[in-house]
Amino acid sequence: MAPGTEPRRLTAVDLTETPVRSPRGPRRDDVVTYRVRVDLEGTDPPLWRRLELASDLFLDQVHDIIQVAFGWTDSHLHRFASGPDRFDEQTEHYLCPFDVAEGDTGIPAGHVRLDEVLAEPGDLLFYSYDYGDDWEHVIILEAVLPVAPGSGLAVCTGGARRGPAEDCGGTDIYQLVEVATDRGSAQAADAAAELAEMFGSDLDIEAMVGTDYDPDEINGALKVDWGVVTRPAASVRPRPLDSSVLPPPVAKLLDAVRTSPERRMLRRLIDCADLTAPVLIDATVAAAMVRPYAWLLDRVGEAGIKLTAAGYLPPADVEAAVSELGLGAEWIGKGNRESQTLPVLDLRETAQRAGLLRKYSGRLQMTPRGHAARADPVALWWRLAESMPTARDDCERQAGLLLLLMLSADEAADWAEVAAGVLTAIGWQTGYGEALSSSSAFHAAWSTHSVLRRIGALESGPGSYRADKPSREGVIFARAALLTWPVVRSRRR
Repeated sequence: MAPGTEPRRLTAVDLTETPVRSPRGPRRDDVVTYRVRVDLEGTDPPLWRRLELASDLFLDQVHDIIQVAFGWTDSHLHRFASGPDRFDEQTEHYLCPFDVAEGDTGIPAGHVRLDEVLAEPGDLLFYSYDYGDDWEHVIILEAVLPVAPGSGLAVCTGGARRGPAEDCGGTDIYQLVEVATDRGSAQAADAAAELAEMFGSDLDIEAMVGTDYDPDEINGALKVDWGVVTRPAASVRPRPLDSSVLPPPVAKLLDAVRTSPERRMLRRLIDCADLTAPVLIDATVAAAMVRPYAWLLDRVGEAGIKLTAAGYLPPADVEAAVSELGLGAEWIGKGNRESQTLPVLDLRETAQRAGLLRKYSGRLQMTPRGHAARADPVALWWRLAESMPTARDDCERQAGLLLLLMLSADEAADWAEVAAGVLTAIGWQTGYGEALSSSSAFHAAWSTHSVLRRIGALESGPGSYRADKPSREGVIFARAALLTWPVVRSRRR
């Protein structure tokens, strides 16, 4: 039984309790603009931002917007709350994905719309960020306005004071840092001395300074980085991104990213990838792309291939692959030992991971899937697409998904550098506790990249280990790989 779902034993006290009623109201039939003010509690003078938000945004999107407005980096957990008070028994909580997975009581923030919890001027919504430093925000609805033609989904129209630095210790420390770094304050020296007493005389106070309030920078990030779509005049805005309609691996990847910039980048890539249109693949194109794998299946044949004692292809088969598939240009050496001929080794191993081949009793043999796809290039093409990303662990799987997503959005330049940032934002790091490099991300996606390179999905050709630009066929293949659920298959002859 999942945590939090265990039956609760009724007592006499329970029977006399007043049932908790959800503070949420119905969603509006129309879309309006909400002018809200967001204050950080415990700050004096107050630290605040004024925002104009589309009323049909979901709370997980509002979270992203607040992160940008205050200069947070989305490095910690968060939750919203609606009710008489933040900790009142009648208050309802709207949870981030981690708290949902932990079985906390509440509703996923991505399922609740802003207009369900704010309706009339004066309505309040609570937002908590970082359960250690306890940054408590109060959101008050100031006005309900008609949508102006050409307006965006979110804009910052006012504010005061710079935002705190992540992990600086909470509002009390933030207040001291602000005074200590204010050269015009008579209390600056005293505040600096108090901080030094708390954290040591070698404290770098400047490292505890947060982000300056810059409305132009905030609005630039909201419009570009977060992918805010401008609302066309006299038309309906596109629906906000709903992870429930995404392929589960993509939705899971999006939920795993902890920092706002990388989440905004992923949202933009998902939008550019167009994961709702059906995939059409020409049978002739499919046959050309899968030729290396079709050749290997034919080479294995019905009888299979007896492997060496170490489990590799024998020299004759390695030499045939190098010669007949033209692999000699991309690898040095004699090309007769599989363990020393990486293109052949990759081809065989990725065919096994795709479920086309298997090792059994010292032989390499076709699986039933391999038999079914052997004479049908389109079926083989789809089988390879459905096996992507090919990986041994979660890090390799997520790296491969990122590569496929960037290919499907036709934005593969510097993909390894982008993937390194996203994988680090998920929580992956080197064995030394450092952020991942582009080289680390490339090696994590090696197996997926190998298949794409082998089938000509990259214009740079099979002899290159860079994904500078996907081929037109590569974009289609990457989209097919991401659309394994729900999948719409079509072939064009």
